[in-house]
Amino acid sequence: MSTLRVTAEVLTVHEHPNADALELAQVGLYRAVVAKGAYRTGEIALYIPEQSVLPAELIEELGLTGRLAGGSADRVKAVRLRGELSQGIVCRPRALAGVDLAREAARGTDFAERLGITKWVPPIPPAMSGDVEPAPDLLPWVDIENIQRHPGVFAPGEPVVLTEKLHGTACLLTHFAEDGRVQVSSKGFGAKHLALKEDPRNLYWRAIHGHGVARAAARLAERLGARRVGVFAEVYGAGVQDLTYGADGRRESLGYAVFDVSAEIDGEVRWLDAWELLDGELPLVPRLHEGPYDIGRVLEFASGRETVSGRGLHLREGVVIRPATERYSAVTGGRAIAKAVSPAYLTRRGGTEYE
Repeated sequence: MSTLRVTAEVLTVHEHPNADALELAQVGLYRAVVAKGAYRTGEIALYIPEQSVLPAELIEELGLTGRLAGGSADRVKAVRLRGELSQGIVCRPRALAGVDLAREAARGTDFAERLGITKWVPPIPPAMSGDVEPAPDLLPWVDIENIQRHPGVFAPGEPVVLTEKLHGTACLLTHFAEDGRVQVSSKGFGAKHLALKEDPRNLYWRAIHGHGVARAAARLAERLGARRVGVFAEVYGAGVQDLTYGADGRRESLGYAVFDVSAEIDGEVRWLDAWELLDGELPLVPRLHEGPYDIGRVLEFASGRETVSGRGLHLREGVVIRPATERYSAVTGGRAIAKAVSPAYLTRRGGTEYE
């Protein structure tokens, strides 16, 4: 899930091909449907991204009462309006009247708190929860920003690798070489430096035991001479999310696929190539493409059918983009890594979004 920021942005306005009274306001590579004439190219307005939860007074002001997602009809979600994908909300709330939006856009000011906008946190099903304990040394996963909001993460022509993004739940394991112990967590708990106590009923622990992950991590730590090794994977299947890839998360056939590895070596935590280190050791998410970065190609790969099952059972969630050589990005303020999500995935009916 991406970081929530509600910022002022310079707009590029396009015609809506299927509606005379509507237009498309572009922010980054996102487009949001707006009323025709409300904005012009070069003007600045607020952009409220997907997965934002809005307060009731702002919803009423924007004329969106009863039109947003979630049980309380207060969550921003991608929708199709007259055939065009609309992601996020472009607006100028009354609460910001008198604010110099051009200045604040240049500063990158986040207005979320001022407007009472919060980030939607997916519910945690019982099988993904459990008793937790402090884990200050657990290696956490990071939020991945959407390439459509931050298109400058990669330079055109830069060598990149695209891997399939799976719709499951992130499973974090940290192996400690000193005493051989492991800590297991979810993305949400891991961000709070909490680990799940071992429980045979817990989804993440079942995946760790079922796929021999702790043993593989121990072997990897020995090979690397690492003090700690982090193995990050997606657990998937029926009972986990609505896209199952032919696996069953309620049985021994639950799916597990590694998407990243980190290791502390000589006091420094490094991100490493999971395909180079764990191919043949553990299941890996599919590697779809390697080549020069081209946003058009990235968005093509983000759509289509999944390849995990080998049978194309359902739509693909999207792709994760990494540089061929791990590097820092000034755009993200950390790793150069981003995701691109399929429009069909965003607008599917009956989808689940558990973390």
